[in-house]
Amino acid sequence: MTEHTPFTTDTPPIEIETGPNPQWSVIWMHGLGADGSDFAPIVPELGLPAGLALRFVFPHAPFRPVTCNGGYVMRAWYDIISLAPNARQIDEAGLLESRAFVRHLIEREAARGIPSERVILAGFSQGGAVAYLSALTHPTPLAGLMALSSYIPSARLITDDLAEANRQIPVFAAHGTHDDVVSLELGEQALALLQALGLEPEWRTYAMPHSVCMAEIADIGGWLKRVVADAR
Repeated sequence: MTEHTPFTTDTPPIEIETGPNPQWSVIWMHGLGADGSDFAPIVPELGLPAGLALRFVFPHAPFRPVTCNGGYVMRAWYDIISLAPNARQIDEAGLLESRAFVRHLIEREAARGIPSERVILAGFSQGGAVAYLSALTHPTPLAGLMALSSYIPSARLITDDLAEANRQIPVFAAHGTHDDVVSLELGEQALALLQALGLEPEWRTYAMPHSVCMAEIADIGGWLKRVVADAR
Protein backbone atom coordinates (compact mmCIF):
# COMPACT_ATOMS: atom_id res chain seq x y z
CA MET A 1 0.00 0.00 0.00
CA THR A 2 1.39 3.39 -0.98
CA GLU A 3 0.37 6.51 0.85
CA HIS A 4 0.98 10.21 0.29
CA THR A 5 -0.18 12.73 2.88
CA PRO A 6 0.20 16.40 1.92
CA PHE A 7 -1.62 18.80 4.22
CA THR A 8 -1.01 22.33 2.98
CA THR A 9 -3.67 24.38 1.23
CA ASP A 10 -2.45 24.17 -2.35
CA THR A 11 -1.14 20.59 -2.43
CA PRO A 12 -2.63 17.64 -4.33
CA PRO A 13 -5.15 15.31 -2.71
CA ILE A 14 -4.05 12.56 -0.39
CA GLU A 15 -3.83 9.30 -2.31
CA ILE A 16 -3.79 5.72 -1.10
CA GLU A 17 -3.37 2.82 -3.53
CA THR A 18 -4.33 -0.63 -2.29
CA GLY A 19 -2.21 -2.37 -4.91
CA PRO A 20 0.02 -1.72 -7.92
CA ASN A 21 -1.46 -0.36 -11.14
CA PRO A 22 -4.93 0.42 -9.79
CA GLN A 23 -7.77 0.09 -12.27
CA TRP A 24 -10.44 1.77 -10.11
CA SER A 25 -10.57 5.08 -8.28
CA VAL A 26 -12.64 6.31 -5.35
CA ILE A 27 -12.77 10.12 -5.04
CA TRP A 28 -13.88 10.79 -1.46
CA MET A 29 -14.87 14.26 -0.20
CA HIS A 30 -14.60 15.10 3.51
CA GLY A 31 -17.08 17.00 5.65
CA LEU A 32 -17.21 20.64 6.72
CA GLY A 33 -14.13 21.79 8.60
CA ALA A 34 -12.19 18.56 8.07
CA ASP A 35 -9.61 17.85 5.35
CA GLY A 36 -8.57 15.05 3.06
CA SER A 37 -6.92 13.13 5.88
CA ASP A 38 -10.24 12.54 7.64
CA PHE A 39 -11.20 9.27 5.97
CA ALA A 40 -7.82 8.02 4.78
CA PRO A 41 -7.33 5.84 7.91
CA ILE A 42 -10.38 3.68 7.17
CA VAL A 43 -9.01 2.31 3.88
CA PRO A 44 -7.20 -0.61 5.58
CA GLU A 45 -10.40 -1.34 7.56
CA LEU A 46 -12.59 -1.88 4.49
CA GLY A 47 -11.63 -5.53 4.16
CA LEU A 48 -10.87 -5.29 0.45
CA PRO A 49 -9.35 -8.40 -1.14
CA ALA A 50 -5.60 -8.32 -1.64
CA GLY A 51 -5.94 -8.54 -5.41
CA LEU A 52 -8.28 -5.55 -5.73
CA ALA A 53 -6.19 -2.49 -6.58
CA LEU A 54 -8.05 0.76 -5.93
CA ARG A 55 -6.77 4.31 -5.82
CA PHE A 56 -8.45 6.33 -3.09
CA VAL A 57 -8.27 10.06 -3.72
CA PHE A 58 -9.01 12.33 -0.75
CA PRO A 59 -9.09 15.98 -1.90
CA HIS A 60 -9.04 19.02 0.37
CA ALA A 61 -11.83 21.58 0.20
CA PRO A 62 -10.71 25.21 -0.06
CA PHE A 63 -10.75 27.53 2.94
CA ARG A 64 -13.73 29.90 2.99
CA PRO A 65 -15.89 31.78 5.51
CA VAL A 66 -18.92 29.77 6.61
CA THR A 67 -21.90 31.97 7.42
CA CYS A 68 -23.70 29.57 9.76
CA ASN A 69 -20.50 29.39 11.85
CA GLY A 70 -20.27 33.14 12.27
CA GLY A 71 -18.11 33.63 9.19
CA TYR A 72 -15.32 31.47 10.60
CA VAL A 73 -12.87 30.46 7.89
CA MET A 74 -12.57 26.69 7.47
CA ARG A 75 -12.33 24.08 4.78
CA ALA A 76 -15.73 23.96 3.10
CA TRP A 77 -17.02 22.77 -0.25
CA TYR A 78 -19.59 25.60 -0.19
CA ASP A 79 -20.95 28.18 2.23
CA ILE A 80 -23.86 27.18 4.46
CA ILE A 81 -25.97 30.23 5.12
CA SER A 82 -28.42 28.81 7.63
CA LEU A 83 -29.26 25.53 9.34
CA ALA A 84 -32.57 23.92 10.21
CA PRO A 85 -33.37 20.35 11.25
CA ASN A 86 -35.01 19.58 7.90
CA ALA A 87 -33.38 22.11 5.53
CA ARG A 88 -30.21 23.94 4.59
CA GLN A 89 -29.78 27.30 2.91
CA ILE A 90 -26.54 27.20 0.96
CA ASP A 91 -24.51 29.09 -1.61
CA GLU A 92 -25.33 27.19 -4.79
CA ALA A 93 -22.53 28.91 -6.70
CA GLY A 94 -20.00 27.39 -4.30
CA LEU A 95 -21.58 23.96 -4.70
CA LEU A 96 -21.28 24.26 -8.48
CA GLU A 97 -17.63 25.33 -8.14
CA SER A 98 -16.98 22.17 -6.13
CA ARG A 99 -18.69 20.08 -8.79
CA ALA A 100 -16.35 21.61 -11.36
CA PHE A 101 -13.40 20.65 -9.15
CA VAL A 102 -14.66 17.06 -8.86
CA ARG A 103 -15.01 16.92 -12.64
CA HIS A 104 -11.38 18.01 -12.88
CA LEU A 105 -10.41 15.14 -10.56
CA ILE A 106 -12.36 12.67 -12.71
CA GLU A 107 -10.54 13.94 -15.80
CA ARG A 108 -7.27 13.63 -13.90
CA GLU A 109 -8.00 9.96 -13.24
CA ALA A 110 -8.81 9.41 -16.92
CA ALA A 111 -5.45 10.91 -17.85
CA ARG A 112 -3.86 8.34 -15.52
CA GLY A 113 -5.65 5.45 -17.21
CA ILE A 114 -8.84 5.12 -15.15
CA PRO A 115 -11.90 6.18 -17.19
CA SER A 116 -15.01 7.61 -15.57
CA GLU A 117 -16.87 4.29 -15.70
CA ARG A 118 -14.35 2.97 -13.15
CA VAL A 119 -14.54 6.00 -10.85
CA ILE A 120 -16.67 6.03 -7.69
CA LEU A 121 -17.61 9.32 -6.03
CA ALA A 122 -17.99 9.32 -2.26
CA GLY A 123 -18.49 11.88 0.45
CA PHE A 124 -19.39 12.46 4.07
CA SER A 125 -21.88 15.13 5.16
CA GLN A 126 -21.17 18.26 3.07
CA GLY A 127 -18.81 16.18 0.95
CA GLY A 128 -21.65 13.76 0.31
CA ALA A 129 -23.79 16.62 -0.99
CA VAL A 130 -21.02 17.39 -3.49
CA ALA A 131 -20.85 13.70 -4.41
CA TYR A 132 -24.62 13.54 -4.97
CA LEU A 133 -24.63 16.52 -7.34
CA SER A 134 -21.40 15.61 -9.11
CA ALA A 135 -22.37 11.98 -9.75
CA LEU A 136 -25.98 12.44 -10.77
CA THR A 137 -25.18 15.25 -13.21
CA HIS A 138 -21.95 13.86 -14.65
CA PRO A 139 -22.19 13.58 -18.45
CA THR A 140 -20.33 10.27 -18.72
CA PRO A 141 -21.01 7.04 -16.78
CA LEU A 142 -19.53 6.62 -13.31
CA ALA A 143 -19.06 3.36 -11.41
CA GLY A 144 -20.87 4.34 -8.24
CA LEU A 145 -21.96 6.94 -5.71
CA MET A 146 -21.57 6.77 -1.94
CA ALA A 147 -23.10 9.33 0.44
CA LEU A 148 -22.54 9.05 4.19
CA SER A 149 -24.52 11.06 6.75
CA SER A 150 -25.40 13.43 3.96
CA TYR A 151 -28.18 15.31 2.22
CA ILE A 152 -29.14 17.00 -1.07
CA PRO A 153 -29.19 20.76 -0.46
CA SER A 154 -30.61 21.66 -3.88
CA ALA A 155 -32.88 19.14 -5.55
CA ARG A 156 -33.37 21.59 -8.43
CA LEU A 157 -29.70 21.47 -9.42
CA ILE A 158 -29.99 17.71 -9.79
CA THR A 159 -33.37 17.46 -11.47
CA ASP A 160 -32.55 20.25 -13.94
CA ASP A 161 -29.26 18.64 -14.98
CA LEU A 162 -29.79 14.92 -14.35
CA ALA A 163 -27.45 12.97 -16.63
CA GLU A 164 -28.88 10.11 -18.64
CA ALA A 165 -25.49 8.38 -18.32
CA ASN A 166 -25.96 7.97 -14.56
CA ARG A 167 -29.67 7.25 -14.19
CA GLN A 168 -28.83 3.70 -13.09
CA ILE A 169 -25.69 4.41 -11.07
CA PRO A 170 -25.18 2.11 -8.05
CA VAL A 171 -25.72 4.12 -4.85
CA PHE A 172 -24.80 3.41 -1.24
CA ALA A 173 -26.40 5.87 1.19
CA ALA A 174 -26.07 5.58 4.96
CA HIS A 175 -27.04 7.65 7.98
CA GLY A 176 -26.89 7.63 11.76
CA THR A 177 -30.21 7.42 13.57
CA HIS A 178 -28.87 9.79 16.27
CA ASP A 179 -27.35 12.36 13.91
CA ASP A 180 -27.85 15.85 15.39
CA VAL A 181 -25.82 17.64 12.68
CA VAL A 182 -27.44 16.35 9.49
CA SER A 183 -30.77 14.97 10.61
CA LEU A 184 -31.96 11.53 9.56
CA GLU A 185 -34.89 13.34 7.94
CA LEU A 186 -32.51 15.12 5.56
CA GLY A 187 -30.92 11.81 4.64
CA GLU A 188 -34.36 10.32 4.01
CA GLN A 189 -35.31 13.30 1.83
CA ALA A 190 -32.27 12.59 -0.35
CA LEU A 191 -33.24 8.92 -0.52
CA ALA A 192 -36.79 9.82 -1.58
CA LEU A 193 -35.51 12.08 -4.36
CA LEU A 194 -33.24 9.35 -5.71
CA GLN A 195 -36.11 6.89 -5.69
CA ALA A 196 -38.38 9.39 -7.44
CA LEU A 197 -35.72 9.70 -10.15
CA GLY A 198 -35.81 5.94 -10.67
CA LEU A 199 -32.64 4.98 -8.81
CA GLU A 200 -32.49 2.09 -6.37
CA PRO A 201 -30.08 3.09 -3.58
CA GLU A 202 -28.76 0.67 -1.00
CA TRP A 203 -29.90 2.48 2.16
CA ARG A 204 -28.48 1.68 5.59
CA THR A 205 -28.95 3.26 9.01
CA TYR A 206 -26.81 2.78 12.11
CA ALA A 207 -27.30 3.63 15.78
CA MET A 208 -24.68 6.39 15.76
CA PRO A 209 -24.36 10.20 15.75
CA HIS A 210 -22.78 12.25 12.93
CA SER A 211 -19.90 9.87 12.37
CA VAL A 212 -19.02 6.46 10.98
CA CYS A 213 -18.96 3.12 12.75
CA MET A 214 -17.28 -0.23 12.17
CA ALA A 215 -20.46 -1.88 10.91
CA GLU A 216 -20.83 0.89 8.34
CA ILE A 217 -17.19 0.57 7.27
CA ALA A 218 -17.69 -3.17 6.75
CA ASP A 219 -20.80 -2.47 4.67
CA ILE A 220 -18.91 0.09 2.57
CA GLY A 221 -16.20 -2.46 1.88
CA GLY A 222 -18.78 -5.04 0.86
CA TRP A 223 -20.54 -2.58 -1.43
CA LEU A 224 -17.28 -1.56 -3.10
CA LYS A 225 -16.44 -5.20 -3.79
CA ARG A 226 -19.89 -5.76 -5.33
CA VAL A 227 -19.68 -2.65 -7.52
CA VAL A 228 -16.33 -3.74 -8.92
CA ALA A 229 -17.44 -7.36 -9.37
CA ASP A 230 -20.67 -6.37 -11.13
CA ALA A 231 -18.83 -4.06 -13.51
CA ARG A 232 -16.29 -6.64 -14.60
